[in-house]
Amino acid sequence: MNPNLSILQAYPFERLRQLFSTVTPNPAYRPISLGIGEPRHATPELIKTAYCNAIQGIGDSSGGLASYPATAGTPALRQSMQRWLHKRYGLELDEKTQILPVNGSREALFALAQTVVHPAKPSTKTPTEAPLVVCPNPFYQIYEGAALLAGALPYFVPSDPSRNFAQDWDSVPDSVWSRTQLLYVCSPGNPTGAVMPLSEWQKLFELSDRFGFVIASDECYSEIYFRDEPPLGGLQAAAALGRTDFKNLLILTSLSKRSNVPGMRSGFVAGDAKIVQQFLLYRTYHGSAMSPVVQTASIAAWDDEIHVEDNRAQYRAKFAQVTPMFSGVLDVALPDAGFYLWAGVQGSDTDFARDLYAAYNVTVLPGSFLARDFNGFNPGAGRIRMALVAETAECVEAAQRIVEFVQLRK
Repeated sequence: MNPNLSILQAYPFERLRQLFSTVTPNPAYRPISLGIGEPRHATPELIKTAYCNAIQGIGDSSGGLASYPATAGTPALRQSMQRWLHKRYGLELDEKTQILPVNGSREALFALAQTVVHPAKPSTKTPTEAPLVVCPNPFYQIYEGAALLAGALPYFVPSDPSRNFAQDWDSVPDSVWSRTQLLYVCSPGNPTGAVMPLSEWQKLFELSDRFGFVIASDECYSEIYFRDEPPLGGLQAAAALGRTDFKNLLILTSLSKRSNVPGMRSGFVAGDAKIVQQFLLYRTYHGSAMSPVVQTASIAAWDDEIHVEDNRAQYRAKFAQVTPMFSGVLDVALPDAGFYLWAGVQGSDTDFARDLYAAYNVTVLPGSFLARDFNGFNPGAGRIRMALVAETAECVEAAQRIVEFVQLRK
């Protein structure tokens, strides 16, 4: 067996299952989960229609299910992704060399590390010599697992709770950057919902130029936002700074949150053509081509913005109703983007989640499960993540129970 499998940490939801294993929730309340960030708004009819038609071979030049798909996807799919990048960010990319379909951003985030990281020889891979993959903290757990299974070590950049959990890049010494081969960033962030400004991007680009590492920008929450201006994307930031070759930069995005189709597993990567070429080579051997049916449905999704605007309006209305309910009860504010509330609680976050589940049958995720200790401090400790993915009425009911729970707990 790959020995690196033994050093993987339990996934947050497995840790949550263990936390709740001895708890019997109050049967007086129906269960409501705010724990998992799984979109639950209705899948748009235009996507379902395109999917069903593709299965039957109606209007589908890719052959439905009767042919092997190309790893690079069809020209029509890549062109739809190119059109979306132009509409959303004003970018002009070559769909043949700079865009590659993937089976959702999660698998691509993992696979990219296997492509980019050059592991040290086993005889020299000590904690001071192994290659590094730098991650935000709190973070999406795939970053850590991808680093470890690529033969690298994760390095968690401390964040500042007083600055909306912005990463303290200046605290990272040159000795770390010099061993860094891949940097994961997430903007809008999970779990904080924070969006990186242009100045932060400029800092990271300068570090990448100096030390030669690749930047992977996880942007799967980019289309759910609460400000007037949409979140700045990594490629957009690069273009604004005159970096039109997108050197050492890839963005990864997905239809899951944007179009409420997590079960389709559809997204794409875009950016540096040299990295895209090598990533395509890896994926060809890995056998990760997207189903022709999913490709056809994805074209329908990327080409339509009406359902995206409707989805965003639903989240805006929901957050506008739920967020004020926690005023004076939890330390929480409307995020820049995403569908999470990242709330501060009194005392232990794990105790809060366990006791809330027992008393009110509401599931939230302890913030410490989404972070790692850094110099003896876990930046997620004392916070909870609430995924407001259900319909508004269910989220409001969950918020009412949480408010009552906190008030009785004081």
